[in-house]
Amino acid sequence: MRRRQPLILAIDLGTSSVRTALFDGAARPIVGSNASRTYRVRYTPEHGAELDPATLLRATRAALRESLRLAKGAPDAISGSGFWHSLLGLDRAGKPLTPIYTWADARGTEDAARLRAEFDEHEIQQRTGCMLRASFWPAKLRWLGRTQPGLFRRVSRWVSPAEWIFEKIWETSSCSHSMASATGLYHLARRDWDDELLEACRLTRAQVGEFDDVVPSRGSKIFPAIGDGAAGNLGSGATRAGLVAINGGTSAAVRSVAPVGARLPFGLFQFVIDPKRTLLGGAVSNAGNLRAWARRELRLPNDDREIERILSTASSRADNLTILPFWATERAPTWPENLSGTILGLSQTTTAADILTAALKAVFYRLADILEMLERSVGQATKIIVSGGILQSPASLQLLADSLGRDLEVCNDQEASLRGAAIYALEQLGQKIPPLRFERRVRHNRARSRHAAEQRARQKALETLLSNWNQADTPS
Repeated sequence: MRRRQPLILAIDLGTSSVRTALFDGAARPIVGSNASRTYRVRYTPEHGAELDPATLLRATRAALRESLRLAKGAPDAISGSGFWHSLLGLDRAGKPLTPIYTWADARGTEDAARLRAEFDEHEIQQRTGCMLRASFWPAKLRWLGRTQPGLFRRVSRWVSPAEWIFEKIWETSSCSHSMASATGLYHLARRDWDDELLEACRLTRAQVGEFDDVVPSRGSKIFPAIGDGAAGNLGSGATRAGLVAINGGTSAAVRSVAPVGARLPFGLFQFVIDPKRTLLGGAVSNAGNLRAWARRELRLPNDDREIERILSTASSRADNLTILPFWATERAPTWPENLSGTILGLSQTTTAADILTAALKAVFYRLADILEMLERSVGQATKIIVSGGILQSPASLQLLADSLGRDLEVCNDQEASLRGAAIYALEQLGQKIPPLRFERRVRHNRARSRHAAEQRARQKALETLLSNWNQADTPS
């Protein structure tokens, strides 16, 4: 008798949208089951970046209803992918007391600097896989405790958005090691919360999640959500030595799967996938969100075909611009938290199209920096696999290849994190997933790559100059 393939319900909670779908036992999406809902981060002049929990919950429930219309009975398993680093405070009844403070919220920059004065950041990074920076929980918690002490005392539990969504919909209250590992409060070697950092943030263990790899259930098996970066590598097939994944969405990241105990370069991260595998890499805060800003604020055409034409026939004037793409507070590899977006080289002939093109190249140069650091740790990549919203723009893929000076393999599935959530559940169920086949390659242009290397050097020099100026201008 032929064994019935398992049916997986996967959910991917992203910074700007939630996506859901049903998958079969080979991690193939069930035709017609894909659903999505979008929402927007609220940015503030003080570098805040928040999401409304109720909006996220409504969007998730709407997408799930749409996907589950094709399910005949309960799925065998439910699994999720969720955006890392973000923080939500709940009361004793599990109701939100705070907005969701996303990874892009940088109001804790001053508190991160104070943490670096108290702790050795190099040691903490090796211990937790995270830098002592505003993106992570310790700085966010210290900022809230300092600026809103009454609210801070009222919070009964601190959770990731994915934990709360799973709790509200499926009545679970577990945290995956993967999700915890990107908080900045997780001890990688002990696979547990870091007691010293909990104390530094004035937290008790009762205020953070309990770990569970699978939640017991009478119906579907429920696997607590893993981090979206981990799911992205699983879903794009970048799970073996020599394979590097680049995901380009609202933000962007370069990541490689590595065994537990792999060397971690300063400035990059190391997060957990499962007990045997970790994820090394780095993320930039500005990617699709910067492109969206340029289209909106520079009054560029609201026509994707016209944007493609602009990017594929870029004027040489764009090369006169040197840009630090720090519209949202930047992260890897240099973590320039005290620098903001900068455009050098404007003239009367500069156009909005020039700024868009130069800004996207500037983002890709930083990804090249991360790739270079990562390869020094894990070895030369044999394949660089690209996924995410960037796949909708062939012109952007070509700019990325030229900026890196490397050929790119294009992932057939744009929703790599969603597929990765399904793969994670299937792996836990003992299923073997056939490897992905890459049918499309973007080849870099050597001449343009040599020019990109020169532009990248100019960008680094500008960052160094402004960093030194900023330090000299800061009162001692």
